[in-house]
Amino acid sequence: MFEDSAIDALTALAHKDRLSAFRLLIKAGPQGLPSGEIAEQLDIAPTRMSFHLSSLEKSGLVSAKRVGRKVLYAICFAHMRDLLLFLTEDCCSGHPEICGTDFCPPDLPTEKGAPK
Repeated sequence: MFEDSAIDALTALAHKDRLSAFRLLIKAGPQGLPSGEIAEQLDIAPTRMSFHLSSLEKSGLVSAKRVGRKVLYAICFAHMRDLLLFLTEDCCSGHPEICGTDFCPPDLPTEKGAPK
C-alpha cells in the first residue's frame, strides 16, 4: 500500500458515522449489508448514510454492488489488511512479538484516558 492510499483510508475512517458503518460491515462479513439496513441499525438518515458509504467506497475500504433496488456494501478485506500491514510494517524495530494486544507503554494513556 502506498502512503496516499493509507491517508485516503484513514481519512474515510476519521468520522464517527463512517467508522460505525465500517465496524458494522466487518461484523456482517463478506456478504455485506444493504445501505438502508446500515442506516437503520446505526440510526442515521439514509441520505446521510449514503454519503458516508460513498466516502468509504472511494477510499477502497468497502465495495458496493447493486442487487435489484438495493445497494449492498461490503468490506474489502484485502484493502483493510493492506492498511493494517502498512501501519504496522515497521512495528517495534523488527520485534513484532512485543506488539501483542496487551502491550501498551506505561506512559501512554489507555482508551479512557487514565494512565495504565
